Amino acid sequence: MSNRLPDVTRRRFLTWSGVAAAAVGLTAGATQVPWSTLLDGATHTPLAPGQGVLVVVTLYGGNDGLNTVVPASDDTYQAQRHELAYQPSEVLDVGQGLGLNPGLAGTKGLFDDGHVAIVRGVGYPGPDHSHFRSMAIWQTASPTSPTGAGWLGRWLDGTGEDPLRAVSLDSVLPPLLTGASTAASTLPAAGLSLPTGSAGAAFRALAGVDPGDDALRARVARSGRDLAQVEQVLGPTLASSRSRAAAGNDAGAAAAGGGRSQLADQLRTVAALVEARVPTRVYSVSLGGFDTHADERGTQQRLLTELDAALTPFVQRLGTTDAGRQVVTMVYSEFGRRVLANASQGTDHGTANPVFLLGAPVVGGLHGEQPSLTDLDAGDLRASTDFRDVYATVLGGVLGADPAPVLGAGRTPVAGLLAT
Repeated sequence: MSNRLPDVTRRRFLTWSGVAAAAVGLTAGATQVPWSTLLDGATHTPLAPGQGVLVVVTLYGGNDGLNTVVPASDDTYQAQRHELAYQPSEVLDVGQGLGLNPGLAGTKGLFDDGHVAIVRGVGYPGPDHSHFRSMAIWQTASPTSPTGAGWLGRWLDGTGEDPLRAVSLDSVLPPLLTGASTAASTLPAAGLSLPTGSAGAAFRALAGVDPGDDALRARVARSGRDLAQVEQVLGPTLASSRSRAAAGNDAGAAAAGGGRSQLADQLRTVAALVEARVPTRVYSVSLGGFDTHADERGTQQRLLTELDAALTPFVQRLGTTDAGRQVVTMVYSEFGRRVLANASQGTDHGTANPVFLLGAPVVGGLHGEQPSLTDLDAGDLRASTDFRDVYATVLGGVLGADPAPVLGAGRTPVAGLLAT
């Protein structure tokens, strides 16, 4: 593609850019973080050594936990799942009669290296089978009244108004990052891509200072200069991320078809920002499509393969830098599925589910109690770990925050989940 710009005056360029910027602002919402603020954070108030970073991965639709962490050797599982069940020879053994879904081969390698903790049987009292209500419960950490501020939004309320404290790479800001008085910022996942060559020189000239500019054109020109500065600081890191993905060098990404997925792009951008020491403490990304009422096996395995192809190189990359080794990634969904397969070889909305934590700070292995497949609550799995206790663990152990103001009194962090 040519880098040549069409013949355009500086005044027309800045006027057009101002209209475009306004349109982006309307689409992304008032919380979209300015690139100039990102630059200031990376260069003037960088992430301090030892400060933990939390990356939250939301799996929308209710991922089937029993076909993610699979009790393949359990006779009840085989009897209740029929063609939907995985055989013991098909899953990736993690001990205690359990195996990971075949789509999670990279995650299995991370598990073997001690960088994946699986908390089993996570849920909440009085579970709800509605996608909307159950996701609201998980995102607000309020099982009885899932309205108002998100749990990380409440954490934001207590940490000041720094726009870089939490950043979402989702297309819409998730409720978990909205507080009563503060909200996270949003950031396009694609990173930076400014013109190069003669077109790049023209862009920088158009963004130069002109005393004759009115207020709007001066603002647009200043934004252009900010973009150029940010690209200079972060551009090489983001560009190298994209180059590795295009070359297929991210472990397992190209083979699985997930190397260029939206989730992979989101996580590559997060890794670049962490490495640049942007002072963000929480990032949010997501993957949808897990509402598998019919023909589940192929659909879920494909989605888990996409998840695996994004997560595996992300965690491996973070493990190579001091900043990256401060990161914990948490993967959850709004509920699991019922034990009994339905007539369409899918599963219906259930309750308790595994939560994954990945990264250098986690104590790898199986945590919590595996739900019984016979001692059910009206056909649903019984939760053995309250999800708010998992939240308390990352609030205290990763973000260094007191969980009580966020979650209320009485929450107990999951023992042995994070290295001390």
